Amino acid sequence: MPFTPDLVDEMNMLVKFTRTSEMMSGIKVHSDAHPDMISATKRLFDKGLITATDGGYLTPVGMEALERTKETLTIISGSNE
Repeated sequence: MPFTPDLVDEMNMLVKFTRTSEMMSGIKVHSDAHPDMISATKRLFDKGLITATDGGYLTPVGMEALERTKETLTIISGSNE
């Protein structure tokens, strides 16, 4: 299955979350954000990856998705970010 624009938007939203072993921080997507990002955030909530339709915190499944997304991004981009 190829990456659709919606999936890319969801992955871009996921990587806005930060997670370290000591703390997890949430995000808030405001109503004046780009409509694609608002929609992606809602889809992540509907999939159970985040705790609120406008951001919130990662769920346990969301944390795993973030880790895998960041690993994939690192491999594909060739960077160590």
